[in-house]
Amino acid sequence: MSQTLSDYTPPKVWVWDKANGGAFANINRPVAGATHDKELPIGKHPFQLYSMGTPNGVKVTIMFEELLALGHTGAEYDAWMIVIGNGDQFGSGFVDINPNSKIPALMDRSGETPVRLFESGSMLLHLAEKFGEFLPTDPAKRSETLNWLFWQMASAPYVGGGFGHFYAYAPVKIEYCIDRFAMETKRQLDVLDRHLAENEYMVGDAYTIADMAIWPWYGNVASGEAYSAGEFLQVEEYTHVQRWRKLIAARPAVQRGRMVNRPWGPPHMQLPERHDAGDFETKTLDKLQAEG
Repeated sequence: MSQTLSDYTPPKVWVWDKANGGAFANINRPVAGATHDKELPIGKHPFQLYSMGTPNGVKVTIMFEELLALGHTGAEYDAWMIVIGNGDQFGSGFVDINPNSKIPALMDRSGETPVRLFESGSMLLHLAEKFGEFLPTDPAKRSETLNWLFWQMASAPYVGGGFGHFYAYAPVKIEYCIDRFAMETKRQLDVLDRHLAENEYMVGDAYTIADMAIWPWYGNVASGEAYSAGEFLQVEEYTHVQRWRKLIAARPAVQRGRMVNRPWGPPHMQLPERHDAGDFETKTLDKLQAEG
């Protein structure tokens, strides 16, 4: 990028310049559709998840692990790795499920007719209704759960595509962009902090799909791990978010869900594919060996 912030004037007609794509230039493009033919694998379980352990993917694996922890054997799933940096999300099989080419993508094969699901919020709602869990039946609490579920879906792009992109991944550091999205990220954390000052979970004392949707994004930001921006955003000042973050993180199903389709971090925290509950036991042994 040759121009500075002050001398740039948008052209009359925008033209795609691959060189300006930043860290994800190899996968970002202004058109949709598949770039190559590739069938997706299908495992033995009713649910087939194609994903990666980013926040949007973690929402769904947490939900599956929570359902299994409650004894819902019908929620067994195969989780297949989609490496977004390699462009796996542009394969024809993936695009058939998710025309938006974003992880996660899910096939529900538990009925006579397979059902495709894309968008993580849609998956959480589908699974909650299917198994009758983590979505209150009381009308007021159900509406409150959906309020926060859709709040997350609408708000997180400002954190990831906004703050995260310009703070960590953009090819140049632009003060205005970082300031604008840092302000919005902190405003959202304040929204949560004020709410959680009066509620144990996002919906009173009920652990719901709202918590599962919000925690992978905002719990990660509040931990300081996301974009290594904890000090920059002063995340420790959001004391009620911190309390809630740790409460959710202590759940065994959350710990398992966070491992699935994760190709980074300590080896014992990585489970690139998940096909059976025993896959986690192998990782526990790996951790014990590493510590011993």
